[in-house]
Amino acid sequence: MTNDSMTNNIHLRIAEKQDCVRLLELVNELALYERAPQEVTVTIEEFEDAGFGERPVWKAYVAEVDGLIVGFALYYIRFSTWKGCRMYLEDFIVTAPMRGRGIGKLLFDQLILEAKEMGFAGMVWQVLDWNEPALNFYARYNAALDAGWLNASLSKEQLLTY
Repeated sequence: MTNDSMTNNIHLRIAEKQDCVRLLELVNELALYERAPQEVTVTIEEFEDAGFGERPVWKAYVAEVDGLIVGFALYYIRFSTWKGCRMYLEDFIVTAPMRGRGIGKLLFDQLILEAKEMGFAGMVWQVLDWNEPALNFYARYNAALDAGWLNASLSKEQLLTY
């Protein structure tokens, strides 16, 4: 999983527990970019346990350049009663200084390969409607954008009130 054609020393690999501190740094960078830094409330312990505990729920690929993680793509399996098992891309980020070097394409192509190898019925994710760079990136893959769906959620605090 390496590619040196666009940037020297790009190395893709599966995330390991010791990567979690850096991944959470990048999660915070992404939240800042998406104008919602206050929304990141997960602790490092929760993050590590969810990925590497007794019942891991996520998997990620990291992109390293010269030994530093500069991007990652984190997914989990989502079951659709209409479509079956699908890959849900939760977070996908390449740090700002490293964008435009093909790292995002390497990560995304790895996810596509993984989804095919796992026999998933597709791959889904969310993208903000104002995020032009991301929209342009996904357009190169002919990704379908669904109109008419709204995100809904209950916070941990809301759950505790019921």
